Amino acid sequence: MDERRVIIMGAAGRDFHNFNTVFRGDPTTRVVAFTAAQIPGIEKRRYPAELAGEGYPEGIPIVPEEDLERTVRDEEADEVVFAYSDVSHEYVMHQASRALAAGADFRLLGPDSTMVPAEVPVIAVTAVRTGAGKSQTSRFLADLLISLDVHPVVIRHPMPYGNLVEQRVQRFAELEDLERHHATIEEREDYEPHLRRGLVVYGGVDYEAVVKQAQAEADLIIWDGGNNDFPFVRPDLDIVVLDPFRPGHECEYHPGEVNLRRADILVVNKVGSAPEENVARVLKTIAEVNPEAHVVMARSHITLKGEGDGARIKGRDVLVIEDGPTLTHGGMETGAGAEAALQEGARSLIDPRPYAVGEIAAIFEKYPHLGPILPAVGYFPSQLADLEATLAAVPSEVVVSATPIDLGKLIEVGPSLVQVDYELQEMEEPRLSTLVEAFLRDRNLLG
Repeated sequence: MDERRVIIMGAAGRDFHNFNTVFRGDPTTRVVAFTAAQIPGIEKRRYPAELAGEGYPEGIPIVPEEDLERTVRDEEADEVVFAYSDVSHEYVMHQASRALAAGADFRLLGPDSTMVPAEVPVIAVTAVRTGAGKSQTSRFLADLLISLDVHPVVIRHPMPYGNLVEQRVQRFAELEDLERHHATIEEREDYEPHLRRGLVVYGGVDYEAVVKQAQAEADLIIWDGGNNDFPFVRPDLDIVVLDPFRPGHECEYHPGEVNLRRADILVVNKVGSAPEENVARVLKTIAEVNPEAHVVMARSHITLKGEGDGARIKGRDVLVIEDGPTLTHGGMETGAGAEAALQEGARSLIDPRPYAVGEIAAIFEKYPHLGPILPAVGYFPSQLADLEATLAAVPSEVVVSATPIDLGKLIEVGPSLVQVDYELQEMEEPRLSTLVEAFLRDRNLLG
């Protein structure tokens, strides 16, 4: 029987995971290529032979997504597997149409085919869209577990944009490990808050190996998801965050709708700041799509880190820096930084677009929906350099940063930096803490 020839469409995360868990070592299929999208600079390299395993002595080429049709024809591909996240259902079907028209079948792999089992309990935190509040929910969960004397280890959704062999299994236990692993801004935003709590964070490329190592030092694993993807590790408790600033998106984006339909607990975040009618729309969708889930109402509590920072903002022209992925493929115009600046009485939010240089200017061109903010994009040193140059060119009196990292350790931001913090805050019952404590009791994890 001839091998079935497969192309995996991805963005350096889900695509590699799907290969590792479904196709690696399968004698009936041959993955002939990956395509790359969303993240700049991750194409035109190879998935290395050391990770691809027997049958792939030269590794697997990674080509730009725009070359999909040519690659289907040249490689005589039988099937295209779509494997990345936070894209509209319409977008997914456009990619399906491209594959079908080129002569290949089109396929999606689901959670049961790709999730890795663990020997310790797993609580997953995912979302229906990027920027809904996964990270603050994961931080809330981590603080709760620590207070209950439960020792968690965090496994983070992959961001392997460097040397894939070296990044097969990454363990972060101290802030210095971020330097050792050449972590990007995007990785630091998710890893630093956990490291500052004294937690160990795992990431990488090969999640079967990641889980095997992580579970050896954990009472419980927190799966800290990326974008709106479903977990790579099989959860025992599935927590999904929804964003009422984007009502309707919970059923319009892939694979966020999968998360919505699978969830044990649905956290409606940003209540109080989002319009009430939007919250009502989200609750109506939940009642229709997953009425069995527990629904938790929460707010994203925004504060300024430094004493007197509000006075520094009031009446000033402010440049706001926001979390990059939330704004780019997450589709948000602004975020917590802009909200904080306006609450504190900023005279204006300076539009950085006229001052953007190099790759930052290209980001604004690619994502024209962005509001008067600067996305903290830094996947590669060249982007960091252009971010720093853009910052220097903007004539601002104060820089307000809503990234959860110390940006000044990576680039020059000047003396006028105000740091914004935002954390999940519970409201009425059912509370997330109450539901999680009940889960822990069922698992005999509470003394």
